[in-house]
Amino acid sequence: MASAQLAASIRSGTGKGAARSLRRAGHVPGVVYGHARQAQSLAVSARDFARLLEHISAENTVVELTLDGRTVRTLIREIQRHPVKQREILHVDFQELVAGEKVVVRIPLILVGTPEGVRVGGGILDQTLRDVEIEVDPANIPNHIDVNVDALTIGDSIHLRDVTLPPGVELLTDIDATVCVCEAPRAVIEAVAAPTEAATEPAAEPEVIGKAKADEEEEAE
Repeated sequence: MASAQLAASIRSGTGKGAARSLRRAGHVPGVVYGHARQAQSLAVSARDFARLLEHISAENTVVELTLDGRTVRTLIREIQRHPVKQREILHVDFQELVAGEKVVVRIPLILVGTPEGVRVGGGILDQTLRDVEIEVDPANIPNHIDVNVDALTIGDSIHLRDVTLPPGVELLTDIDATVCVCEAPRAVIEAVAAPTEAATEPAAEPEVIGKAKADEEEEAE
């Protein structure tokens, strides 16, 4: 389970005016909510938060938030950005994690190995699903889920039902979803799809000699 640290401060002012003042001062307004607690307004350093996002996967990293002298384990649930200036963060929501209470997160799928169809047949591995939604206890959130592809030959595919999940993880994404496919080389696909020259040329019309001769006789009369 990946984790990171971030300092935050409690803020008393609410509303658009207070939020604008915080942003001008280099802070991002936010809120932390969770089990057995009321939503609490807070602020984090805009520079520190931007740096944090450069090094973590925001959807599945536990952020240890230092707030009011204690550390709160949280997940980032929503990041609101400026509609034009995408690098400018307007607001952030944190959810406090409680041991024993499962949470829903998205986890990346990592393909491990090299398919036989690629090694031997020159095929191409195409990953069609890159992350999944799971339900899990906060203590068991995995960084990612590995998918071994060594045995794939050309034409083979892996579905979510074939993937081995870490202990304590419940899959919420459709188990019939395709994770990856080992495809034939592009040159082979194009050769099969392209029609032959003989098939593309229109058939020549037969010459009707008898009819032509009859026409000549009619013109002579």
